[in-house]
Amino acid sequence: MGTPASFIDPRRAAQLLMRGIRLSCPRCGRGSLFRRGFSMTEQCSVCALRFEREHGYFVGAIYLNSAATIFILLGMWLVLYRVDTSVTFQLVVCGVLAILVPMLFFRHSKSLWLAMDYFLDPEETRQGDNEHRR
Repeated sequence: MGTPASFIDPRRAAQLLMRGIRLSCPRCGRGSLFRRGFSMTEQCSVCALRFEREHGYFVGAIYLNSAATIFILLGMWLVLYRVDTSVTFQLVVCGVLAILVPMLFFRHSKSLWLAMDYFLDPEETRQGDNEHRR
């Protein structure tokens, strides 16, 4: 079950947001989520939190990545439209961004998804870890 809005701790939310931005473990904040490039570690090297708990766990991260890409593309298009650039230039710039932004935000979308999941349901996360260790 999710956390009721009246019990949300803003300090904990900010802490987990920063851990997500720094690509570190949401539980301890010290372990790294990625080895290099797009290769994610299976679990935290410090606290042993299992990062991917089930097949398809990071589908929500795809939605985060898509939303960020759309937001950035829309913002860039509005700027270019306001500056009164040619349609060809707008298409080229937005096309390049449509390719680069998802690749650049890939790691952060996974990290932020994991942090959000840990914030909303830390007990289930711990139980899921225990099931995988057996």
